[in-house]
Amino acid sequence: QVEVVESGGGSVQAGGSLRLSCVISGLTFADRTVGWFRQAPGKEREGVACITWTGEELYYRESVQGRFTVSRDSGRDTLYLQMNNLKPEDTAMYYCMANYDPYEGSETVCAGGERGLEWWGQGTQVTVSS
Repeated sequence: QVEVVESGGGSVQAGGSLRLSCVISGLTFADRTVGWFRQAPGKEREGVACITWTGEELYYRESVQGRFTVSRDSGRDTLYLQMNNLKPEDTAMYYCMANYDPYEGSETVCAGGERGLEWWGQGTQVTVSS
């Protein structure tokens, strides 16, 4: 049974930083793409940052490039999202995911929205005030 558990959300002022963590268990990582999506009220879930488990492929949404960094610790089966210089428009529920298909690359998985082909965590709220 696959489990995806996020932690680390919270409330910060604009310009602040947060680090999200996600422990993924119950699957074989190989070169599977894992990553972070977010969903703001009234909007569709969108890909933010994804990485293949070997770390060879990364994808970032254009609006977070240079501010967010996705990484993983293979020894701890943990995925991270370091978010710096946060903006009010980053406010959303952030979800960790692991892709069903172990061979799809990070851009394929992350560039669009939810496809129904992923395992998801319960989400962690990030709120950025101006």
